[in-house]
Amino acid sequence: MTASKPQRLAGWLLISVLIIVLDQWSKWWIVSQFELYEVRRVTDWFNLVLAHNTGAAFSFLSDADGWQRWFFVILTSVVATGLLIWLTRSQANEWRLRLGIVLILGGALGNLIDRIRLGYVIDFLDVHAGGWHWPAFNVADSAICVGVGLLVLDTLLDSFRHKKMPEFK
Repeated sequence: MTASKPQRLAGWLLISVLIIVLDQWSKWWIVSQFELYEVRRVTDWFNLVLAHNTGAAFSFLSDADGWQRWFFVILTSVVATGLLIWLTRSQANEWRLRLGIVLILGGALGNLIDRIRLGYVIDFLDVHAGGWHWPAFNVADSAICVGVGLLVLDTLLDSFRHKKMPEFK
């Protein structure tokens, strides 16, 4: 007997839940251990730092007057709904696609929780080299990036699979 589609999708959605739990736990831990903007060196290229991001990726719109909070709440909610619909319409054998979707979904919801609860997203991972710092990020952001990478990879592999090879006569 095979599992129903909702049961099969529940396993995939569990990955999103795990991302949310890990993201929220890591943010709780960093807030309990650090003062705002406190930096602790871990390696020559990596620090932990507590930062608040009122904007989106790379602090986009962080200097707006506060309207961006609710704009990003609504945008994230719409995107999350779209991702859930996409997941339900995906095929069982599309594991890269499904994994990418649930990673993005978990990351988006992890950051959405911060935005609703706090008005900003907690970031704390600081990668740097030669005096240049990548913008601080968090577990949710990492899951989103890996998820997008999987969607791009899946799209590329799918296009190669379906591309007709040229005929030589």
